[in-house]
Amino acid sequence: MQNTTLCYITRQGAAGVEYLMLYRNKKKNDLNEGKWIGVGGKFEEGESPEECLVREVKEETGLTLTEYTMRGIVTFVSDVWGTEYMFLYTACAVGEIGACAEGELRWIPRENILSLPLWEGDKVFLGLIAKEHPFFSLKLSYHGEKLTDASLNGEKI
Repeated sequence: MQNTTLCYITRQGAAGVEYLMLYRNKKKNDLNEGKWIGVGGKFEEGESPEECLVREVKEETGLTLTEYTMRGIVTFVSDVWGTEYMFLYTACAVGEIGACAEGELRWIPRENILSLPLWEGDKVFLGLIAKEHPFFSLKLSYHGEKLTDASLNGEKI
């Protein structure tokens, strides 16, 4: 099993709320290749979710988080990779965006996010975040890249 963080950094742009998104197109053998995701990554030994979050955001974007909120825990189950527990956050940050070794960083208006190439399960939790759903536990099961089952707080959706 693997523990990870994922963060959607937000800002108020000219067209409304924008999310900093990462288009994964640089890393070899990348499970997320060709998809847009938030920023984050794997826990290092002894890290808390918050320590991992702050470190990964700094490493991938150059930004410093000024505030963040854990929105939920997402359990990924797959026939291809091991089970993953992802701590999901939204945040605000300051600083200049730097180059990312994993892909292209871009501010995307929230209303355009769902039209990007995303994992199907990401659309589920992005919808929960956009609706300001209270803290949640989401389980997403995949067969290859196909979402086969989803449960929110223990109930199938």
